[in-house]
Amino acid sequence: MDVIDETAQVLASLRGVWDEVEVDELDHALQAGRHAVLDGADDELILASVLHDVGHSPLVAVDPSVHHEDAAQEWLDRRFGERVGWLAGSHVRAKQYLAATDPDYVAALSPTSIRSLAYQGGALVRSSRAGHPWWSDALRLRRYDDAAKVPGAQALSVDEVLEFARRVVSR
Repeated sequence: MDVIDETAQVLASLRGVWDEVEVDELDHALQAGRHAVLDGADDELILASVLHDVGHSPLVAVDPSVHHEDAAQEWLDRRFGERVGWLAGSHVRAKQYLAATDPDYVAALSPTSIRSLAYQGGALVRSSRAGHPWWSDALRLRRYDDAAKVPGAQALSVDEVLEFARRVVSR
């Protein structure tokens, strides 16, 4: 199957998958992508922002013992390259880092995100990914993720996402 068609199917599979109370995973993904576009992110960061939670897709999450961020990284690495996968795979560690280093960060998290932070190991100042050349973009992605939980908010369309995917694949 073509990677663009597969991506369209995976995105569609996120409709009705709920991690947050307010928006399903598809709306969350498309909102995160819009935040990345508005911030001037490059195509790879935009795509990683949209697809950071594909590990929640029933088409990707085949092993329940694998954390969703690791499943996302593995799936994305093979289709869109190391940077897209690494950025998506870093979004939980970025959350832990921001919770430990930004005094206002935890106060702004959704209740679901606060609960998942505890499950994910809590706030951590040290991360094996901090200091990596892409770390600052992982922190940006995390902020797009946190802002993308608003019912009815403006978002990218699936067609726009697939255009970003085509550009990344063509490089």
